[in-house]
Amino acid sequence: MGNPGEFNQKDLEELKERCEIIFNADPEQYMSEASITRFLKGFKTVDDAFSGILKCNKWRKEFGVDKLTQEDEDIRIELETKKGEVLRHRDRNGRPIILMRVRHHKVNDERNEDALTKFTVYLLDTACKKCHEDVVDNLCVIFDMREFSKQCMDYQFVKTLIWLLSHRYPERLGVCLLVNAPMVFQGCWTVIKPWLSEVTADKVKFVNDEMQLADYLCPDALPENMFEA
Repeated sequence: MGNPGEFNQKDLEELKERCEIIFNADPEQYMSEASITRFLKGFKTVDDAFSGILKCNKWRKEFGVDKLTQEDEDIRIELETKKGEVLRHRDRNGRPIILMRVRHHKVNDERNEDALTKFTVYLLDTACKKCHEDVVDNLCVIFDMREFSKQCMDYQFVKTLIWLLSHRYPERLGVCLLVNAPMVFQGCWTVIKPWLSEVTADKVKFVNDEMQLADYLCPDALPENMFEA
């Protein structure tokens, strides 16, 4: 996940000119200026951003991102587990919220990694479509860590999520809240944190009580109380 920061306006104009040639030749590849800007911020250079845009568009078409719906069997099954959903409400900065309940995810031989990746893409894309580009264009991702155990810790899922946010949804992560993370998770975080850039790691916030959570969103925005015994 690229480090957000300033970008050169001349670089943006050059990138837009390159993209315009592609978009004119194939209108299905069109991206808004906000999206182009996110790729430049995330990938840093014009060449890398342009390559990232082309690869992303190719991936979206091959993966069938725009066709993913709740009616897809894999997505329907994952939704029924209650492990993840896009909430109706937003956080205090107007960000769409993705809520993940880790207790409903177990790492075992029956886990379908392809289905989980499809579900993750569905959640990310659904949340991104709820963004008001002219107001806020990034997301709030909440991990409800209640009843977390090492059987819930899926490092492959974490790597996939990091890759998606780095290469296919650059600069979309606004904040990631880990709510009620138990002590046993600290060892897992020691493994995960080096996979993130310093700026991205700073977006990860450990939340241990309602007062802390209220700094980021109205607790009523959540479908359940995360601090009930």
